[in-house]
Amino acid sequence: MLRFSTAGESHGEALIALLSGLPAGVPVDQEFLSHELWRRQQGYGRGGRMRIERDAAHILSGVRHGKTIGSPIAMQIANRDWKNWEEILPVETGDAEKHKPVTSPRPGHADLAGALKYDFPDARYILERASARESSARVAGGALAKMLLRELGVEVLSHVIRVGQAELDRPYVWQDLVDLSKKETILLNCIDPEAEQRMKGEVDKVLRTGDTVGGIFEVVTHGLPPGIGTHTNWDERLDGLLAQAVMSLQAVKAVEIGRGVTAAESIGSAVHDAIAYAETEDAEKHTRFSREKNNAGGIEGGISNGEDVTVRGYLKPISTLRRPLASVSFATREVTKAAYERSDVCVVPAAGVAAEAMVAVAIARLVLEKFGGDSLRELKRNFDGYREQIRKF
Repeated sequence: MLRFSTAGESHGEALIALLSGLPAGVPVDQEFLSHELWRRQQGYGRGGRMRIERDAAHILSGVRHGKTIGSPIAMQIANRDWKNWEEILPVETGDAEKHKPVTSPRPGHADLAGALKYDFPDARYILERASARESSARVAGGALAKMLLRELGVEVLSHVIRVGQAELDRPYVWQDLVDLSKKETILLNCIDPEAEQRMKGEVDKVLRTGDTVGGIFEVVTHGLPPGIGTHTNWDERLDGLLAQAVMSLQAVKAVEIGRGVTAAESIGSAVHDAIAYAETEDAEKHTRFSREKNNAGGIEGGISNGEDVTVRGYLKPISTLRRPLASVSFATREVTKAAYERSDVCVVPAAGVAAEAMVAVAIARLVLEKFGGDSLRELKRNFDGYREQIRKF
């Protein structure tokens, strides 16, 4: 059973990613891990915090001589901004005069609901943990899940398909995402340069007005064989697990599998993917069966069907505004302006990278549950045997 959790606060000393259940023998690519963290920090519209941090994962346990050893893996990502907050958020009692309370909760954030739940007189502790800064630890854990999956020929990437009213309006192939992931600079992580410039224009609008903008990212899993997930129990369906994984990210308010949204307004014959069969086996395919289209997003009945698995996350605009909305003071109960914490204007590309991590963790967990194995060699043997089984079906 693959288990994954994070710890840490936005302005605390560090973030921690803890991953247990990876088999022994998985090669750990530190350069890839660092690059994944770098990708999360990029994108037009990021705030001042990203100019402070230089995220790097320090592996504390579970990896020796470049490979996993089967024990829990702990990683630490230091917060460089901690030096500015040591006296504000000390572990010990500290000086109350130096505390920075948040006494006017931000609409759209966890501030008010969290303060009520945990009985805090202000929202400081709530926003520290609810912050999307936590997603850097998710990306670190997801990078290790990706390393496992790519040993099996499975890869996970993302791209941005919409920012505000600007949308990608042309089809793509997997290679487009591969080429995009190799770029040395990231603007808005869109495969089409013209669409990307329109998206940049949407960010520029809100930069001028003190507002924020959301959008849609898509995560694609390539190379996954049929049979991952099951229809037999509600909590074991692949689509349900992926929806929960992506929805768990900060600011994601809706999740779509394949063409799920437009399918609801279409007729069946225009939605369901006709099945084809090739007598000649393609070495790159798991099975001779294929779909003419992929409206289902690679999942039917809660089970992967061998096509690319596509998941879209709908990201609301960031709730911290430079021109704050109305709020209410905790202390006086009077109308006031919401608190302002240094923040981003657009984080859609970064959210896509974080969603890649969550999708990779969810799929790696199901792969390990299905094929087992305490070592990578045992896992590969089981996985290859299953591939051969479905090829001969």
